[in-house]
Order: sequence, then structure tokens, then C-alpha cells
Amino acid sequence: MPKTARDVPPPLELECLNALWTLGEGNVKQVREIVTARRPLAYTTIMTVLDRLVRKGKLDRHKAGRAYVYAPRTPRDEMRRTAIRELLASFFGGSERELLRFLGAEPGAAPEAARTPRSAPEEARIDTVLL
Repeated sequence: MPKTARDVPPPLELECLNALWTLGEGNVKQVREIVTARRPLAYTTIMTVLDRLVRKGKLDRHKAGRAYVYAPRTPRDEMRRTAIRELLASFFGGSERELLRFLGAEPGAAPEAARTPRSAPEEARIDTVLL
């Protein structure tokens, strides 16, 4: 079965995008400084991820001296809307109403997590929400 391209990037690519949304634009070193605050990654790993995002059309790149400077092509809010659309399509049959019901936004229709007893450990409540 062939892999289909997703509009929402995988976690490491998304971390690099988040760093660039914060910076506005930046080189590999600047992106790495932000990303490695959460987990240590090599300079070349970040460089590879940024190059992959350029090939996918998610970033623009231009030369500044000896380094490339990267900038996101898509605003953060647009990527958020795309992610929500994928979530709706994948888990809620495209229905915003079902998502809102799941989140407990409709009166009298609390999500599964809200029906879990308060004495349940936090992990159990999280698992219930995710399932």
C-alpha cells in the first residue's frame, strides 16, 4: 500500500516549523538551539529536516552569506486549521458536531474523560480520552 502525503508534518518537522514560526526566519543553528531545548539533536539532523521541509514546499530558503536562511511558507494558524481538518476526517467522519460532542461542548454530552471518576489516576483519564 503506497504512503500518502500528509498536509500536517510529522513531529520533528513540526518542531522545526514551530521554531521558525517563533523566529520568523532563521538558519540551522538558530532552529537547533530552540529544538534542542527539548531534546538533543545533531546539527546535521536539523539541517536534513529543514531541507526536507523545503522539498515538501513547507519552507522557503535563501542564501545569506555562507548559510541558508529558512522561513515558513504557511502561517501557524493555517497549519492548525489543516491539522484540525485531518483530525476531523480521521476520527470524526468529518463532523465538527461529533468533535464538539466528544469535547463536551454540547450541553449534556460530556466526553468520556469527564465521565471517568475523579479518583482514577491521570494516566487512565488520558487513555480514555485518546481512545
